[in-house]
Amino acid sequence: MSINVYIPTPFRHLVGNRASVKAKGTNVSEILGDLDQQFPGFRDQLFDPEGNLAHHINVYVNQVEIEHLQGSATLVKNGDEVAVIPALAGGATMLTPEMVDRYSRHLIMPQVGSVGQRKIIEASVLIIGAGGLGSPVALYLALAGVGKIGIIDFDVVDRSNLQRQILHADADIGKRKVVSAKEKLLAHNPNIEVVTHEVPITSDNAFEILGQYDMVVNGADNFATRYLVNDAAYLLKKPLIDGSILMFDGQATVYLPGQGCYRCLYPAPPPPGMVPSCAEAGVLGAMCATIGS
Repeated sequence: MSINVYIPTPFRHLVGNRASVKAKGTNVSEILGDLDQQFPGFRDQLFDPEGNLAHHINVYVNQVEIEHLQGSATLVKNGDEVAVIPALAGGATMLTPEMVDRYSRHLIMPQVGSVGQRKIIEASVLIIGAGGLGSPVALYLALAGVGKIGIIDFDVVDRSNLQRQILHADADIGKRKVVSAKEKLLAHNPNIEVVTHEVPITSDNAFEILGQYDMVVNGADNFATRYLVNDAAYLLKKPLIDGSILMFDGQATVYLPGQGCYRCLYPAPPPPGMVPSCAEAGVLGAMCATIGS
């Protein structure tokens, strides 16, 4: 049977930079053995010279550490997930007492727990735009503990932004949005990394920028950027979450690799001038929070 195996960031270079892979086996030992068959060198990362699972490696089946089950003989079945988690993945995945306190409301939920929180900490997300949609997205991802948040925007904060763009304040008027956003996110959670891309996204840089992240959230306010980001995410096989708002309406759509894209729904953009922008038609500020969260 084929089992989904979560791969943490430090080991992803061994599996083609994928966050998860499929492995065959009826128990954990067979699953790990199949991983080594598929990806030579993977075993060297998990086992000590005597062939025992290294002390700094934790293996989980459905969020339960195998030490609390049957060890490497723990049986697996279709639908199960095996997670291989190094205790110090990237130097930051060990949950410190401060992190346990900060993320306690996640940790007590069985659907998240320590394994899920470590996955969040290992994750990287690129946000297109630090405006009405990008603001709540970035803020909640930072609060959740997403380890690396990228923000691409080359605009400056304007007073008219403050009605809905919750990352920015009156004192930020005239400041670069990426700078203002980074300051606020790190003030809320100093444990994360915030990477700023103060450039317009173009066909020349889209692949290089999107390729650095696990997932893309598109909060762009124009069709040219929306289609460009969609095309790059589709070709890079990156999950894309696309949001849009206008007046009292909004929509959020998730596009998974191999399961359709924005162009599948809308093959071509509308003629210029047919759909007004937020600057022309307005937008209810709370809609940004509703769609962005």
